[in-house]
Amino acid sequence: MGERLLTRNWGTPERHALKSYLAAGGYQSLKKARGMEPAAIVDEVKRSGLRGMGGAGFATGVKWGFVPRDNPRPRYLCVNADEGEPGTYKDRYLMERDPHMLLEGIAIACRAIGAQTAYIYIRGEFHAVADRLETAIAEARGGGYLGHNALGPGVDLDVWVHRGAGAYVCGEETALIESLEGKQGKPRLKPPFPAVVGAFAAPTIVNNVETLAQVPHILERGAAAWKALGVNGGSGTKLYGASGRVERPGLWELPMGTRLSEIVLEHAGGVRDGKRLKGVIPGGSSCPVLLPDEIDVPMTFDALMAKGSMLGTGCAAVLDEETCAVRLCLRLMRFYAHESCGQCTPCREGNHWLAKIVQRIESGRGEPGDVDLALEVAQNILGNTICPLGDACAMPARAFLQKYRAEFETHVRERRCPYGSYPIRPGGREITG
Repeated sequence: MGERLLTRNWGTPERHALKSYLAAGGYQSLKKARGMEPAAIVDEVKRSGLRGMGGAGFATGVKWGFVPRDNPRPRYLCVNADEGEPGTYKDRYLMERDPHMLLEGIAIACRAIGAQTAYIYIRGEFHAVADRLETAIAEARGGGYLGHNALGPGVDLDVWVHRGAGAYVCGEETALIESLEGKQGKPRLKPPFPAVVGAFAAPTIVNNVETLAQVPHILERGAAAWKALGVNGGSGTKLYGASGRVERPGLWELPMGTRLSEIVLEHAGGVRDGKRLKGVIPGGSSCPVLLPDEIDVPMTFDALMAKGSMLGTGCAAVLDEETCAVRLCLRLMRFYAHESCGQCTPCREGNHWLAKIVQRIESGRGEPGDVDLALEVAQNILGNTICPLGDACAMPARAFLQKYRAEFETHVRERRCPYGSYPIRPGGREITG
């Protein structure tokens, strides 16, 4: 399985406590960072090849380098711990099982960008995890790793946990910032980008939990050694997950670039009950589905983009031969229709229309032109919204409609679901309005 970094403390007693983290060598990278120039930390992270693990995949060190050094305003670090992507559960485990690893990454990142305040914007439903983070922050402050002189003589660092209200769109960095400021969680137009004008109109960096948790290991080993842990063009390690119709749903730390086929067929034990594989959504529900003959692909941002999908969060969802693609597509469309903030017309109206069309097909009331109509609506959403939520709806919809078109057409033609023993009854939960 390769070397474990993010999960190396998970098997130790009281793994979430400061004493356990220190016993495993914790906060040594922060001590090293205190003696480095901020620009040197940024350069080390750049050389490592670390990219944003929340789904966007932007180069972390490059992002840090966008913070203007001559701006007199305070600088902020915002940690995206919202983890609202369906099928994703990696960040929750990182915060729950080893919160000090995240806090050390936060402290190093703040040293690098010149920030003295960090906010952990956590998903509102993560009550126990938020409480554990609060405890870890108090422990770190008591140990001198946060608070007074945490980043060097005369350089303090405050870290605060901010609980969100369960809005998917607040996983987008500018919507997160708006919510943090006490406003409605609606994305901002860019530019200006948060690195220049972010939280409270000050330079701000927004990073994902897993991204920051890797930073102590990069400084501990050096950029070249950390990067070499990856395979097939990947850098370092990555938390990969698999859920759905597999024998062993779970989460594994593997070399970045591990093939999707290996994750599904070996680590997750393959499709459960001996069923045939129908498809894999590689990294959260916003990623276009891949067919069985497409999954022998490295789980990297670039390799999956070349396949017409995305790495996303790296947590795959597996479909077996008995999964109805139309019904699954409908569930996704309902989710994105519900989660649209309503700011952009293509997303507000388009997601809703997609859900209505797919619902009509699924309920046995589809018309011959509905599949093409849904594809047209999806195409008109793509690239026409302020934030990627519209694309997150349109891209998986288009993939399902194209790759399982025969299944959609069977629903229309036969007015029933071929995966059930009964005709689909009109009614149920309707998308209305």
